[in-house]
Amino acid sequence: MAETEPQPEQRVGFVRRIGLFQATAINMSQMCGIGPFVTIPLMVAAFGGPQAVIGFVAGAVLALADGLIWAELGASLPGAGGSYVYLRQAFQYRTGKLMPFLFVWTAMLFIPLGMSTGIIGFVQYLGYLWPDMTQAQGDVTGLVVIALIVGLLWRRVEYIAKLTVVLWCVMITSVVLVILAAFTHFSPERAFTYPAGAFELTSNHFWIGFAAGLTIGIYDYLGYNTAAYLGAEIKNPGRTLPRAIVYSILGIMSIYLLLQIGTLGVIDWKQMLDPASTASSSVASAVLEEAWGKAAANTVTVLILITAVASVLAGLLGGSRVPFDAARDKVFFRPFGRLHPRHRFPVLGLVSMGVLTSVGFLIGRHTDLATLIQLLTTVMVIVQALAQVLAVTVLRRRQPALRRPYRMWLYPLPSLVALVGWLVIYGYADENSPGRHPIEWSLAWVAAGCAAFLLWARYEKVWPFGPREISEEYLRASEAGAGPDADPEADPGPKEPTPV
Repeated sequence: MAETEPQPEQRVGFVRRIGLFQATAINMSQMCGIGPFVTIPLMVAAFGGPQAVIGFVAGAVLALADGLIWAELGASLPGAGGSYVYLRQAFQYRTGKLMPFLFVWTAMLFIPLGMSTGIIGFVQYLGYLWPDMTQAQGDVTGLVVIALIVGLLWRRVEYIAKLTVVLWCVMITSVVLVILAAFTHFSPERAFTYPAGAFELTSNHFWIGFAAGLTIGIYDYLGYNTAAYLGAEIKNPGRTLPRAIVYSILGIMSIYLLLQIGTLGVIDWKQMLDPASTASSSVASAVLEEAWGKAAANTVTVLILITAVASVLAGLLGGSRVPFDAARDKVFFRPFGRLHPRHRFPVLGLVSMGVLTSVGFLIGRHTDLATLIQLLTTVMVIVQALAQVLAVTVLRRRQPALRRPYRMWLYPLPSLVALVGWLVIYGYADENSPGRHPIEWSLAWVAAGCAAFLLWARYEKVWPFGPREISEEYLRASEAGAGPDADPEADPGPKEPTPV
């Protein structure tokens, strides 16, 4: 009896069930979350005044340029793990499995660090409702919330996608209420009165502040790529992923600008620099209290807390998929490649991300949020962001026949804009975190990853201790007329690599 061809779910384990609206909601839930509610004071501190709105505009430009890179890569290589797939396909020809290994190595750090900032923001806003909360009580509360989020993710992805849409609606409601409250009590004089030298472009102080603001801005936009990590679970990814990325960036950009300007029109920016002020730790609650009173502030603060949970839930949902594809391809520890037998999600990926998020949360609680943002950004830039800028060009040259349902607009301009933006963030990191040395820590982490790769490669007998293994499954699928846009359910799945 002839063997039947395995179906996609049997072959890969993931099923394409997430549509455009759900993918966009997942992105926006991860992007908006608690971020802007806790970083507006940080942005004001970086720029030294209400000209801080420049940081959100600059962050949007960088997010859109980088988002177009993700759109092209995600549409043509719609596998589980996002950047892991893109770097594996682009850099396998010269350095074997080094780049995908390093990406997973760094992602296992910077994704949980990013999620831990959301929990830190949750505890900050909870402090508005619970003013007598001690440091220890805040720590325990954050850890319990992380455990609850992991519990919510312990189910099939289609149920999570539906839950994410509900949480997305809560997020939109909370943001809209803050914006409405701000503009009903808006003072143009307060929002647009700038301190002397605010736009002195020849000053090094301005550019240090700009780099810090750009770092905070792009941190607030991070998440526009979350759906790309779920590429193997997206319906019609060649069309859905680019649209979800662009729609989510444009939508969040509009929200952030209204939120930032509205807040500055209600709260004196100098109050945001006072650590003892509510405007410093819970600026949105301060806006609501000033505009509509304490009861309204309490209600919207609850919605903001739900928004924070939605953000972390979406981030851990996507992040838990990162090591899965690597483990399936034998580029990471094999237990990460196992799915839950019933609910079909990566068990070890989810658990490990939850544990590391807890560790990052405790570190941030006992240092400061700005330092944690700086650390996670520098680690992300050096392996993921800069490498993907190069990956688009490498793949266009190495795999010109690869099916590309979406091609980057105005190529290579967005790549150049993204490259400059990421280099500015990285180059000024030490100056914006004096005494913390984020550049040195990021280099040390990557160096440790290179050492771990050499040990792993020697054990597995792969490059540089064996032949390079070239795997062009997406290219072969394109040449066979079965690209991701041709068959929405198609996923090439793991293929036997060709030794070179």
